[in-house]
Amino acid sequence: MALGPLIIELHYAKVLGISVDDAVITTHNATNATSAPPPDVGKDPRITMFWSMSVAAFAVGGMISSFAVGWIGDKMGRIRALQLLNIVSLTGNLFMGVAKMGPSHILVIIGRLITGLYSGIIAGIVPLYVGEIAPTSLRGALGTLHQLAIVIESPRYLYIKGGNVEEAKKSLLWLRGNYDPSKELEEMEREKEESSKEKPVSIWQLITSDTYRQPFLVAIMVHLAQQFSGINAIFYYSTDIFTESGVKEPVYATIGVGFVNTLFTVVALLLVEKAGRRILFLSGMFGMFICAIVMTIGLMLQVTYPWMSYISMLAIFIFVSVFELGPGPIPWFVVAELFSQGPRPAAVAVAGFANWFSNFMVGMFFPYIAKFTGAYVFLIFAAMIAGFSAFIFFKVPETKGKSFEEIAEEFRRRKKAVGRDTKASTELEHLGGNPEA
Repeated sequence: MALGPLIIELHYAKVLGISVDDAVITTHNATNATSAPPPDVGKDPRITMFWSMSVAAFAVGGMISSFAVGWIGDKMGRIRALQLLNIVSLTGNLFMGVAKMGPSHILVIIGRLITGLYSGIIAGIVPLYVGEIAPTSLRGALGTLHQLAIVIESPRYLYIKGGNVEEAKKSLLWLRGNYDPSKELEEMEREKEESSKEKPVSIWQLITSDTYRQPFLVAIMVHLAQQFSGINAIFYYSTDIFTESGVKEPVYATIGVGFVNTLFTVVALLLVEKAGRRILFLSGMFGMFICAIVMTIGLMLQVTYPWMSYISMLAIFIFVSVFELGPGPIPWFVVAELFSQGPRPAAVAVAGFANWFSNFMVGMFFPYIAKFTGAYVFLIFAAMIAGFSAFIFFKVPETKGKSFEEIAEEFRRRKKAVGRDTKASTELEHLGGNPEA
């Protein structure tokens, strides 16, 4: 991912008639002057514009398609939707594959937009599917596997949406093996009865309803926390830092970042059901906060002390590692845990939109902000991480091992507790503030 901006920048330099050598030299000189900023504009600001548009187009596609998650998932079924969406993915890759035939920048942007459309739906349906097929004790572990091999329809979808008890039973037996599915079928029946009592929940109702306000706010904030932590900025930035550190082939260092990303996704898989979602999320955010501070110090001092660039490199690897322990995977499946079958598709759609929108904001404006703030750019993300961490600490409940009903009950208890505190405070104020009155 980190290689993308550099490759696109050099490619656009060529398209716009700027020599690749001049673009690299200009970027390198600017890097020395400002302690490794993102790819610079070279001799034409259009390079930065096209680079930002190419990065952001992916997120725009995700924003658009995130609202279609519920409709497509319910109309087509989880599995059929995922299978047919592969056509969209192939189309996006085809546009990027023939980009050299020109006009290159237009084809790259279109290809990334289409790929974003595919990813926006996939990112919503896969957690939805995983939340429905996994037993309560394994929801988090399976939710961490974004590349889950999917071959069987969700038993919850078959039972609750389709009313097909026998197919749901077959699906459960395929997923669980030789066991008695009656307990899970009874749970689905109760959930179906509960959802039948509710009117269909639209996105507008989800946003305005007092019933869903607290879980809805949590769903939005965990996704904003993921993107505004600066993870994509780290990816955009890493190639320049590796180059400045004297790495002859920064591509291998970038591959190393990808390897660390994958490795710690597996570690998260092992920890998520033991440590819980909340503690992993907070631990990851704390680690990222420290890394952002260290990154800033490294960027400030590496011109004077070249060895500080290696500190920045280490901070990148640790940042990515702790991100994948919690803030990376957890937002995508915790939303499905916060809502019952009725409002879940709308909640996944809106939360997905929030994620893609914040992704777009970072991808589109990060190069300009980094150019303006220089070495201090990651202090902005450090401040955001601190703010989101405070929200998570006070507002986000633990969902590990809890049913949808138990999680909803915890939100109701919190709401009542806040109401009692507000009422007591009002009464105390009315009595003149004397607790003994």
